[in-house]
Amino acid sequence: MKSLFIIFILLPLMAPSGRAQPLTPKTQKPNIIILFCDDLGYGDLGSFGHPTIRTPHLDRMAAQGMKFTNFYSGSPACSASRYALLTGRLPVRSGFSWVLNPQSERGIHPKEWTLAEGLQEAGYATGCFGKWHLGTTQKAYLPLQNGFDEYIGLPYSNDMIPPQWPSIPLIEGNDTLEMDPDQTQLTALYTQRAINFIKKNKENPFFVYLPYAMPHVPLHPGKSFAGQSLRGAYGDVVEEIDWSAGEILKVLEEEGLAQNTLVFFTSDNGPWIIKDEQGGSAGLFRDGKGSTWEGGMHVPGIAYWPGTVAAGSVCSQPASTLDLYTTCLRLAGQRIPEDRLIDGKNIERLLKGEERQEEAPFFYYGAQALHAVRKGPWKLHIKTSSQTGKEYFEGKLPLLFNLHTDPSEAYDLAAQHPEIVRALKDEIERHQQQLTTEPPFFENDE
Repeated sequence: MKSLFIIFILLPLMAPSGRAQPLTPKTQKPNIIILFCDDLGYGDLGSFGHPTIRTPHLDRMAAQGMKFTNFYSGSPACSASRYALLTGRLPVRSGFSWVLNPQSERGIHPKEWTLAEGLQEAGYATGCFGKWHLGTTQKAYLPLQNGFDEYIGLPYSNDMIPPQWPSIPLIEGNDTLEMDPDQTQLTALYTQRAINFIKKNKENPFFVYLPYAMPHVPLHPGKSFAGQSLRGAYGDVVEEIDWSAGEILKVLEEEGLAQNTLVFFTSDNGPWIIKDEQGGSAGLFRDGKGSTWEGGMHVPGIAYWPGTVAAGSVCSQPASTLDLYTTCLRLAGQRIPEDRLIDGKNIERLLKGEERQEEAPFFYYGAQALHAVRKGPWKLHIKTSSQTGKEYFEGKLPLLFNLHTDPSEAYDLAAQHPEIVRALKDEIERHQQQLTTEPPFFENDE
């Protein structure tokens, strides 16, 4: 791995545009694969505690790689979490609300510089196979205009279908293949396209982004998985996603690519608990999707990279999907853009198990409003919400929790630790001042 250290020494200067430029020396850059579930909860995998859903391939990934026990999504909702992953920026910086739909007037801004664009400039082949959800079917908002060489998938959530919404297109490239596709075939389709892409580009570095349609409702397991799980249809679709992960690992091993490929598995947000048995489990965490309680954003994270990520390792230090942006760009030899604020941090040292990194504040946003901050073990809520309609702690604010000793956010410690409350409020104030003083990135030009 000496080449990775050489990369940091040889980083070039930023171009006048502010975009990062690829390295000129030829180096062996790692392939990158991100497997991104929709509404999968922290407690929905065998290796994270589920008693009946069978996930042997993901469990093997965890056993042969690194299990993140304090991993967060960038948002508790679909569009915003994808924005955070692909831009490394908090969703509040995006200029649009947290869930887009077929009638939304905005999408990802053309001035954003996505992870795919950065890797593309670094010489990577880039493919997206699955749910996009960063704009409507207008060409400017689709993946091929935002850094991807290949795309097939749905432009938004799989429940945005008739009769409430117009027919949903299955898009390949910029063209519609069919309307209202058979969703029982989606996981298999995305998996096969990703495998084809890997085989086609195995001689050069590649980036595969595989954002599954499920376990977001409606649940449509493939024919060979339907009715096979003890957890019902929800378990069926999770077990099919596990199969998909296994197929990806298998092709990497067969093609001799495993030791030069980082595979990261996670979820866009917590489980949709108001869907009852059609939704998943946040394990020991409070609440779920749509909230900034831990159950809404604390998600499973698994890193697999044989020879680089130590087998059987566990990372308990907080990290997030925002960090994947920064980390993957650095692994590819790219510098981080300097013409805008990037919220993600480089977690390469965490992946290598070299040392703990300084724990920067992590901010929890609801729909464009800051709800909470975490720093170290301490989490302070200044605003709360829940899709369940429940009012926890009878509206008492602020709320302070020690997540090391109380990961379920059951015991408010604000009265016992006023100095910590003040310190975290100061972090929030500094953050909000930075938000208001950042030079405008967006223009009213859409």
